[in-house]
This record gives sequence, C-alpha cells and structure tokens, in this order.
Amino acid sequence: MPIDATAPYDDSNIFAKILRGEIPNKTVYEDEFALAFHDINPQAPVHVLVIPKGRYVSWDDFTRDAPDGELAGFIRAVGHVARELGLPAPGYRLLANIGQHGHQEVPHLHVHLFGGRQMGMMLPR
Repeated sequence: MPIDATAPYDDSNIFAKILRGEIPNKTVYEDEFALAFHDINPQAPVHVLVIPKGRYVSWDDFTRDAPDGELAGFIRAVGHVARELGLPAPGYRLLANIGQHGHQEVPHLHVHLFGGRQMGMMLPR
C-alpha cells in the first residue's frame, strides 16, 4: 500500500530494521552515507536498492533536511554502485518512488537501480 511521503519517519519500517541488522540482506555496497543491497523481489536481472543511512521518508525531506555532505555522499554512493555493477555502458534505470502517486511502499527513502536488460517505456501509454 502506498505511503504518505509527508508522514513522520517510522523506525519500524523494513529498511530501518535492515540498517540496524535485524533483517539480513545481500549487501552490494556500504559506506557512512548509504547501504546498497539486492532487492528480494527483483524486477530485472540487476535490481539493487540504495538507501541513505539517515532517517528520511522521501526525496522531499532528504533534500530539505539532510546536510550537504550527506546529500553528496548518498548521491555519490548511488553512482558508485551503478559503476561497480557495470551499468553505465549498457545503460540502466534509476527510480525513486515518492508518496502515494509515486507508489512508494516503504517509508524510508530508497532508489532502485535496474539493469541487465532493455527497460522499455517508462510509463504505460
């Protein structure tokens, strides 16, 4: 069920539990700003989630409240993961679902990296 991206951060969300080590994951990359791991229900041959380590529900509160170093660190982590997975040359899709209209399902900012095949149209016509 899509969530309200303007709601307060909920420490019981699945990504918060992953960050605390309460739920295992298949880590691809980790640094002080981000954790990247394989999606448990992949939608492409490569499907990795990248989440900031801070308590952010959406792109909105992240870009409004995160310090500049955290913003830059997270964005650089996303790029690093894409390069490590060999995605730039053939191309890939970077997706962040925000709020109800964006169909965001977990109330913790996350971006999806999809690769390994042609993605097709972005939205159905």
